[in-house]
Amino acid sequence: MLKRYLPFLSWIPEYNRSFLLKDMIAGITVGVMLIPQGMAYALIAGLPPVYGLYAALVPNLIYAFTGSSRKLAVGPVALDSLIVASSLAAMKLANIDDYISMAIFLALFVGSIQLIMGFMRLGFLSNFLSKPVVSGFTSAAALVIAISQLKHFFGLEISTNNTLKTLQAIFGALSETNFYDLSIGFAAVLVILGLKRLNRKLPAAMVVVILSILGIFFFMVNDTDVHIVGQIPKGLPAFKMPQLDIDVIIKAFPTAMALAFIAFAEAMTIAKAVEDQSNEYHTEPNQELRALGISNIIGSLFQSFPANAGLSRTAVNVNEGAKTGVASLVSVLVVGLTLLFLTPFFYYLPKSVLGAIILVAVYGLVDLKYPKQLWKQRKDEFFLLVVTFLTTLLIGISQGIIFGVLFSLLLLVNRTSKPHIAILGRIKGTDYFKNVNRFSNDIELFDNILVLRFDGQLYFANKDYFKTELYKNIKEKRGALKYIILNAEAINYIDSSALNMLSQVVNDLKTKDIALLIAGVIGPTRDILFSSGLVKKIGKENLFVRTSEAFEYCTNQKEKNSIQDKVSLQSKTKHL
Repeated sequence: MLKRYLPFLSWIPEYNRSFLLKDMIAGITVGVMLIPQGMAYALIAGLPPVYGLYAALVPNLIYAFTGSSRKLAVGPVALDSLIVASSLAAMKLANIDDYISMAIFLALFVGSIQLIMGFMRLGFLSNFLSKPVVSGFTSAAALVIAISQLKHFFGLEISTNNTLKTLQAIFGALSETNFYDLSIGFAAVLVILGLKRLNRKLPAAMVVVILSILGIFFFMVNDTDVHIVGQIPKGLPAFKMPQLDIDVIIKAFPTAMALAFIAFAEAMTIAKAVEDQSNEYHTEPNQELRALGISNIIGSLFQSFPANAGLSRTAVNVNEGAKTGVASLVSVLVVGLTLLFLTPFFYYLPKSVLGAIILVAVYGLVDLKYPKQLWKQRKDEFFLLVVTFLTTLLIGISQGIIFGVLFSLLLLVNRTSKPHIAILGRIKGTDYFKNVNRFSNDIELFDNILVLRFDGQLYFANKDYFKTELYKNIKEKRGALKYIILNAEAINYIDSSALNMLSQVVNDLKTKDIALLIAGVIGPTRDILFSSGLVKKIGKENLFVRTSEAFEYCTNQKEKNSIQDKVSLQSKTKHL
């Protein structure tokens, strides 16, 4: 039981010394990567850079002990930081202190929701984010993040967080561009891309940070010519309880709910990809919710804003050979030592360099191949992707994910409201029954028998469609019909509305002297037929294991043998 909630107890006793070197190399690499990334993502969130280092410290430490994924790298991430910025901007807080307090409170609130969801075993909710939604959302969010950083890149003072207004403000202020900032940012992008092309394992972001700090320190005559990070507090974050207030809770609730769900779905997507690649352990969704929850809760007590699994850092962790959570502990140590001894060196770091780091990082998140593939193969899912993309880009991050999920569900309902219905015929010389539209030249049809297959669950949204299609095919038999065989192999559920419709259909067919036979009913559906009492109206003698057996009964009045009778009537529900 304890291992379920503290997964590190599973791998610590079996820790192999040969893992240590790989874990240390991965941890140091990720730690070095976390320092510039953390500060950059704090800027996205609208916070002083040091809060990015705080978010890279305690949440990462707690996750190392509680996470079921041994290779996930937790800390500040661009997408979550942008959600924090957009939601807090909408609250119009009075000053920077209130802004910081609300961001820290969000970590506590998000963590609490995730922890509750974990104990309620709601990990399955991540399945409601379809790939078109994730792709459209991620691509749009990447553009929103990139646009939000252009002000640092051009050295402009712009306060709005609305994407369109930001673009409009940038174009309107281009004449005020700080060419020192622009040149440094552009050079930083070229250096990062060049180093990555030379060797992807090089800590390109950290190299650019060091070079830019040295350049500003030694060569800039006047520090005001370039927008720099400035003073960063030295030392580890102090313990401090987030401000709790009912008005604050009400204001933050929609954002906290959206962020808790998005962050978990994002983390699970990364964790599952890593798990599939290595196949060394199992990632448990509910424990991931609990781990992220407790990491954010304890992190908020040490001045962290919402943290989550980072895609780029996790990829580096895996590529550097990380085996266990020890790698995360090493990266925590690197960040901790930086906070204790190195923060004064970041005083001269240009903000345009942090903007350049973010621009390069989000560039890879814009996916153009998948939309092209959907346009060729699945246009309905392509439009779902486009709706999610445009909503996220033009309206907002939270609205984008909510609209995406809603449209996914609408698409699902639309598909299940009109599932595939096939009219079956017997292939000549066999007992195979296949779709007449696919095997038209090989099919035998009989005027007195209608064989129909319904490919989906039968419920309130499609019961009328089923009934309409059934009666349309009955009418085409022009009064010669005596038997209807419903192939129910694909019907995995029947709800009360559909049961009521079937009861009415059975009664109506009896008045027309037409018998309804059902073949291939699976166990759970058969239980529903018995528990509802519908089987009494249909007649036990009209339930068959296979379509061919029902057909033999219609043509030759061949009764079921004892085995066929037993199998066709098997149910957990007591026979009525």
